[in-house]
Amino acid sequence: MTVKATDTSFEQEVLKSDTPVLVDFWAEWCGPCRMIGPSLEDIAKEMDGKLKVVKVNIDENPTTPSRYNVRSIPTLLLFKNGQVAATKIGAEPKQKLVSWINTVVS
Repeated sequence: MTVKATDTSFEQEVLKSDTPVLVDFWAEWCGPCRMIGPSLEDIAKEMDGKLKVVKVNIDENPTTPSRYNVRSIPTLLLFKNGQVAATKIGAEPKQKLVSWINTVVS
């Protein structure tokens, strides 16, 4: 299951996480964001315990996206040990997302 993070909870949910974290910066009005949503839910279930998937709504939480220079959405940031380990901008099929995640997580 994906976790919703806010500007307030981002540090606890992402930066202090013991496992790698995939952060999805998204918005309700973003069609490609809604397209990858189900894939991210699947990935969260399939990689439970190895990867945490966190969603940040950029309209409700403007501080965190600007801190990480998020300019377009969807933007996916993969955090490992509190640091950005990889970035992907735009929607991708689930299998491509999984391959990308595995280059960092495994």
